[in-house]
Amino acid sequence: MHPSEILSSIPNKYEVALSSGDLYFFPSETHLKEDIGIEFEIRVCPALQKKPEQRDGQILVSHESSAATTGQSDPFAPPYAPNLHVGDLALDDEGDTVEYVVLLNKYCVVPHHFLLVTKEFHPQTSPLLPSDVVQIYQLLLAARRANKSLIAFYNCGINSGASQPHKHVQFIEVERDGPPLEKITRNLKIEASGRPFAFQALPYANHIFRLPALSLDSTPAQLRETLFPPFHSLLDLVISTVRLDPNYPSGSPSYNVIFTLEHMHLIPRRYETYTIPGTDTVIHVNSLGYAGMMLVKSHSDLEEIKKVGPAEILRGVGVESVHDLQVSGSFLETDSS
Repeated sequence: MHPSEILSSIPNKYEVALSSGDLYFFPSETHLKEDIGIEFEIRVCPALQKKPEQRDGQILVSHESSAATTGQSDPFAPPYAPNLHVGDLALDDEGDTVEYVVLLNKYCVVPHHFLLVTKEFHPQTSPLLPSDVVQIYQLLLAARRANKSLIAFYNCGINSGASQPHKHVQFIEVERDGPPLEKITRNLKIEASGRPFAFQALPYANHIFRLPALSLDSTPAQLRETLFPPFHSLLDLVISTVRLDPNYPSGSPSYNVIFTLEHMHLIPRRYETYTIPGTDTVIHVNSLGYAGMMLVKSHSDLEEIKKVGPAEILRGVGVESVHDLQVSGSFLETDSS
């Protein structure tokens, strides 16, 4: 299928899966909390209290561990649940055909939440490949052609908020101006284009690349040439950041990735969860937490987050910025206001 066909079929596929009981939607209410100049969105979804605790019980990706199949050790392996299987995508990557499957997320807090999954098993601890990045942006561009706004996110590593070992990238629809962090990032004035930069007001390491305008008719080859070098440069900065931290956990680094049509964001992670001091409230954080969107199961949890502040939670599960040591390979941002 073509990315445009995939996207156009999702609304009807979603309704069929919902009405058949193959997909579950959990209503939520959104509360706003301003912190460090960012208006964070915190969703309260009490229905999630009725579900068994899972590692991936956080923002908008709730329990995607059952998204594709039933009774399988790998829920992203075939046979796929027919009502959750949107379609297949294939990409020619320098002579090799890379195949993907698109699946609806079985447990949704946001309608039409879907996953891009590698057909062949690749670990969720592995970095995205050029073919992955190209396929992601083909879907984002197809959404723009359909006058929709999607963001994509990838939770890489054991402390990133990922629940499944099979590589998968997630997509949700957002407002036209994007999630909270993207709204702020868009207004940052950077010293030089074409280089990574850091948003220094954030109390944790973050690496961002501002993309050139992408043609809606870009070919896969053009997308690869334009997009993968920036992604690779950001990944290098993530690796550099964790290597400069003497107390970083051993093993492969964990990090979150957020893709929009304007920016790529990579954020290194130290911990998967944050415990509110003096309480037993545990907050799970994945990529969308760093996009400015969090999920909790109760109003009491909401009040705890408001007290400590979303930025402190993100700082607590992130890594300290070493931007000053990396500045020779990136550029500072300045406030355009």
